[in-house]
Amino acid sequence: MRLLMIQHVACEGPGLLHEVLSQRGWELDIKYMDTAGTVLPSNLDDYQAFIILGGPMGAYEEDMYPYLLKVQELVREAAKSKMPTIGICLGGQLIARALGSDVGPNRVKEIGWSPVRLLPEGKASSLFDGLPSSFSVFQWHQDTFALPDGAVLLVKGETCENQAFVYGDNIWALQFHLEVTPDMIRHWADVYSDELIQYGGPGAASRLIRNTQARWESMEPWRKLFLNNLLDILKGQCDRRI
Repeated sequence: MRLLMIQHVACEGPGLLHEVLSQRGWELDIKYMDTAGTVLPSNLDDYQAFIILGGPMGAYEEDMYPYLLKVQELVREAAKSKMPTIGICLGGQLIARALGSDVGPNRVKEIGWSPVRLLPEGKASSLFDGLPSSFSVFQWHQDTFALPDGAVLLVKGETCENQAFVYGDNIWALQFHLEVTPDMIRHWADVYSDELIQYGGPGAASRLIRNTQARWESMEPWRKLFLNNLLDILKGQCDRRI
C-alpha cells in the first residue's frame, strides 16, 4: 500500500503518523515542498491514500506557493475516486478550499492546548469512535475553514467553531494536530518563537512545553485510539476500492 504525503515545511512533519503508518505496512512517499526541485505527481494513480500535513502558509496563498493549486486538484481527484484522504491544519484548510469553501482568519489565533467537543455526528463517526465527548487537542493556527457543501461537521471548538469535518465517507479535514509529539512542539516553539511571544508574551514557550509535559501521559490511551481509528479507515477504505 502506497500513501502520498505532502509536507509543506521541514519542521511540520508526520510525527506520530510516520511510525504507525510504517508499522501497518504503508510505503510513504513524502513530498517535501520546501526542497528545491520537488514535484507533485500529476495524478493519484500510484497511491492508495493521501495525507496533507500542516504548514505556516495560507491555503489561499497560491500566488506565493503555486503548488497549492496542484494540491487542491489532487484533493478533488481523491474526492471523485473515493480515495481515503486526511488533511491536518493547513491540510484541512486546503481540502475545504479545494471543495469550494472559504478559508480565512478565525476571530482569534489558537496556539496551545484547547478543548474540543464531539458533535453527535462525530461520536457516530469511525474516526472518533471511542473517544471522549470532550478532549484537548494541540492547535497552532490563525485561519479556519468554512464547511464545503455536503460536508458534515464532526467536532466543535470554543474559540474556533469548525474543527473537523468529513466529506463523503473518505475525505477528512482536521483543524487541530493529533500527530504532534512533545519534541515537535518544543521545536515549533523555537522555530516560531516570535509568533509565540507575540501571542502569549514572555515565557510563552516554557509554559507551552510544561503544559505539554503535564498532560502528555494521561492523553496516551485516546491518542492511540485515534491513531488506530485513522489507520483502520485508511486500510478499510482501500480494501473497498480494490
